[in-house]
Amino acid sequence: MVVLRKGRKNLWSFFYFYRMKILLVEPFFVGSHAAWAKGYQQFSQHDVEILSLPGRHWKWRMYGGAVSLAQQMKQLKFKPDLLLVTDMLDLTTFLALTKKHTAHIPVVIYFHENQITYPWSPADANKKMERNNQIGFLNYTSALAADWVCFNSDYHHDDFLNALPAFLRQFPDFQELDLVDFIRHKSSVLPLGMDLRKFDQYKVEKFNDIPIILWNHRWEYDKNPTSFFEVLFQLKKEKIAFNLVVLGKKYQQSPPIFTEAKSYLKEEILHFEYASDLATYAKWLWQADILPVTNVQDFFGGSIVEAIYCNTYPILPNRLAYPAHIPLEYHQKHFYEDTGEQFYLKLKRVLNDFKVSPTAFGIKNYVHHYDWRIFARAYDDFFSNIVSDHHKLH
Repeated sequence: MVVLRKGRKNLWSFFYFYRMKILLVEPFFVGSHAAWAKGYQQFSQHDVEILSLPGRHWKWRMYGGAVSLAQQMKQLKFKPDLLLVTDMLDLTTFLALTKKHTAHIPVVIYFHENQITYPWSPADANKKMERNNQIGFLNYTSALAADWVCFNSDYHHDDFLNALPAFLRQFPDFQELDLVDFIRHKSSVLPLGMDLRKFDQYKVEKFNDIPIILWNHRWEYDKNPTSFFEVLFQLKKEKIAFNLVVLGKKYQQSPPIFTEAKSYLKEEILHFEYASDLATYAKWLWQADILPVTNVQDFFGGSIVEAIYCNTYPILPNRLAYPAHIPLEYHQKHFYEDTGEQFYLKLKRVLNDFKVSPTAFGIKNYVHHYDWRIFARAYDDFFSNIVSDHHKLH
């Protein structure tokens, strides 16, 4: 097998395919994490086994998940050629507890998110105990322990590595700043694979007399729902017509703005709850016209990619991972610089210029390559090359 070393942004190639056994370890098996793991398992040409824990109590998973998963791995008859773990795993503890089984197996860690730059909720009591530093340090040591580190976007790669020096400098001594470059040199960007074609069977043509605005994110503070709904409140006061579909998962401590919006925008609302099945979710994505986004955190933006694939018109902040999802020639149409006046004016202009039965906006085909049917081969090649390199060195 011939390896062409990746480099951060370049794809790679090989001359023939070797079917490997990959053990995918996910301590938080729910939502997008579970979808990613199951998607790769389904579409990979390798033999992928998933070792997981239920997706709840995320902070406890980052501390204790490694212990439970290590015990499970010891019972497996599956003998992997590669370990693929996610950022929710305390990798150093996992490897220490499984050293008889994993000492000679290459390890790739995949960062869906990280706890060093993830914005913490002001309502989280653990922040006062600086528990975020402890969990962030687990991400750091896991990156050190892995043979290769993968990030789901260029933005995430740069955000994490650029934040590490300041994160380490807060400690009193032996900060080991040179290890940041050690991590950087074994890092790549491997964008999120997604099952986008599953939406095709639910496709409907848009014939809306009044434009439908879509929210399809989690009901949490980092998605900045206050800025989103306050602009809609203002547009309603100005008697600008729109309808509203709010999807996404609700949590116990979801921001109170959702309750306020459900009352104030009751005449505009077509749907205002979590879509518990794919058919309902997909139907609303295809029927919606405009996706205004105010998020302050997104390391990739899977919900945005799904909506773009279903021909919604995105209005996005010019930051985070979003610029990678829109062709450069369309950036002026779809991006704004600040969540206040610019966001309001851009959304207002799109609503005022709304046409009946709008067609595709030229960007759907730009995101379709994230579909697993296309992208799983890139993952397969990448991991094959890592295993090949490992064998050459050992």
